[in-house]
Amino acid sequence: MKKLFYSLYALFFNLSRILPVKKNRIAFVAPHNGGDYDSLGLVRAYAESKGVYDIVTISTRDLKLDFSGLKPLVSSCLKAAGFFTVKAKALATSKYVFLNDNFMPMASLKFSPDAVITQLWHAEGAFKKFGLSAPLTDDVSEREKKCSERLNYVVCSSKNVAPIYAEAFGVNESKILPLGAPRIDSLLKERNISEIREKFDKKHPECKGKKLILYAPTFRDDPETDRKILDNIDISAFRRELGDDYRLLIKLHPQINSGAKISGTVDVTNGHDINDLTLISDLLITDYSSVCMDFALLSKPCIFFAFDLEEYEKERSFYFDYEKYVPGTVAKDFSAVLEAIKNPRNDEEKLHRFRDFNFDYIDCNNTERIFNTVISANSQ
Repeated sequence: MKKLFYSLYALFFNLSRILPVKKNRIAFVAPHNGGDYDSLGLVRAYAESKGVYDIVTISTRDLKLDFSGLKPLVSSCLKAAGFFTVKAKALATSKYVFLNDNFMPMASLKFSPDAVITQLWHAEGAFKKFGLSAPLTDDVSEREKKCSERLNYVVCSSKNVAPIYAEAFGVNESKILPLGAPRIDSLLKERNISEIREKFDKKHPECKGKKLILYAPTFRDDPETDRKILDNIDISAFRRELGDDYRLLIKLHPQINSGAKISGTVDVTNGHDINDLTLISDLLITDYSSVCMDFALLSKPCIFFAFDLEEYEKERSFYFDYEKYVPGTVAKDFSAVLEAIKNPRNDEEKLHRFRDFNFDYIDCNNTERIFNTVISANSQ
């Protein structure tokens, strides 16, 4: 079915290539997820602030059908049809294209030689293997390679990880722009954190006056395993030992197909911006998620709950020795997690070393720096 969708999209796109490219049109492509404060959203907002560009947003969310009633269903079907027609035409006639992930139909798209395509990616630094460095089926690997052939630039957050990004996207290192990550601008800029916390407490009054621990695990590429991730939490022990002082927030990865709820925790999977959660949380518990980059950037403590480390290393693996590289305590079971919270280890040196390796620019100018570099170099 996916191949049919890819072919249909490519058909309308390639037919639209007979039309001229609009020099002031910028297309922002979100193949999976993206919000106002991710890198794609921030570059889009910056472009909109200029007031001189024709902005097009292309999101696969448009393909989600709404079966709540006849009218919503018809509306969502029209939106899905527009994704394959109107939006495909807009992409084909865009001078500049920014993405935050692999857009698989791109493998079959014949872009204009005048088009400038920039992969912003949705994470910073280098942690677990991704892209062409990760284990892929032959079909997916071949499609990702063809997608990468269309790229003019790939943005990363540090010169240290530039070779890794070149490998992950299968491009020459000359295409890598180690200019920072737009999404960290929203983490570092001056914001009223007290106001964000107050708004959060109104929505979750049980958290008022408590320290917040954010548990944000990543997915495992296996739906059955993903559904069991939360089974590793002993919420009774957490409440007994830490409940007077802390509340546990659970933020599941968008690709985890889990409807599981754990009594005694606060589900922040939906309806909460990850940047806001990072700003108000006192501590992060994760496993192999790049969300640790954000906490390291803010010099906030991290605990790495790696209960299935051996299995994960066999299936996905990392660019570096996991236990030596991560910026915090590694816990193999939940009792070790509780112990790490009650008796925190001083991991500041490890955390700062991790941060400095993965970020060259710790400022609020990442968005402007990237936008100006891409646009100015190709404005003729």
